[in-house]
Amino acid sequence: MIDLRRLVVLAAVALLALGTGMAVASPAKPKRPAVATAAPPPPAPPVEPLPPPKIYLFRGAMGPIFSTGMDRLSEKLTKAGFSADVYEFTICRWIGDRVISSYKENPAPIVLIGHSMGGLCSVVISEMAAKENIRISLVIAIDSAHATGDVPLNVERFINIFLSDSVLGGGDVVAVPGYRGHYASYDLKENSRVSHINIEKSDDIHRQIIEMVTQLPRIPAQSQADAVPLRYLVPPNTPVELWDSGVRVPVRAGDTMESIAAARRVPLWTLAQSNSLAENATLTPGQSIIVPRHLTPPEPVAAMAAPPPQGRK
Repeated sequence: MIDLRRLVVLAAVALLALGTGMAVASPAKPKRPAVATAAPPPPAPPVEPLPPPKIYLFRGAMGPIFSTGMDRLSEKLTKAGFSADVYEFTICRWIGDRVISSYKENPAPIVLIGHSMGGLCSVVISEMAAKENIRISLVIAIDSAHATGDVPLNVERFINIFLSDSVLGGGDVVAVPGYRGHYASYDLKENSRVSHINIEKSDDIHRQIIEMVTQLPRIPAQSQADAVPLRYLVPPNTPVELWDSGVRVPVRAGDTMESIAAARRVPLWTLAQSNSLAENATLTPGQSIIVPRHLTPPEPVAAMAAPPPQGRK
């Protein structure tokens, strides 16, 4: 005979065992859709400054007597940490070959500075470099000879400081057609204290040249489409300020020649000459005005690419 009470007890024990020994599966929680997150932009590649420029200076005829300013400038550049050597113009093409071979072995910006026949030599070497597809960063001609050729297309920046009425110099050097670089020309014939044999000795011009050379490694490759050539007849007893080139700026309502000159910190006479206007000329909003500018790199590039002074050789 079946004992019903015993069956009830066994069933209760079995149910208890099932309840404690087996895990109850909880319903699966719905998965949240993945939220797409934008990947952080890759870090910008570091801006590598160009190496310090190599500077070649050239004396004119009887240079050790009449072009001693080139030696003084070379000493100042060397003291500032640059490689700056001075040569006679008579070995111009031989030095030109050295400039080219040195660049091919160790590319660095090239700066050529010459007085009198040395200015002519600087353009000759630029022409030699053009045949090798080598760019010249800066050429400064100081009262170069009348026979000096035109500025070739491979010169990025050219500055001509001269005396148009000089017999020994007087080279009014212009650029070849299609030139797109930076160009500035300064005729000092109205300054009675300047002559062919002292024009290259100005301490103020030396200081500005050193400042320009210092900036060169910090200037990134950039379009030169906005560079406007400058040609000035510098007024008597006026200091020479070596601008890089000109730039066009729009005239706004209320602008005057005087207010633009003040805002841009340039002499009023430069605006008058650059734009063939009177110093009190009336301006029209929307009109463009050529304003001289210095060789100055953009601030971020200047901060990242400035070479340490101790690294210059």
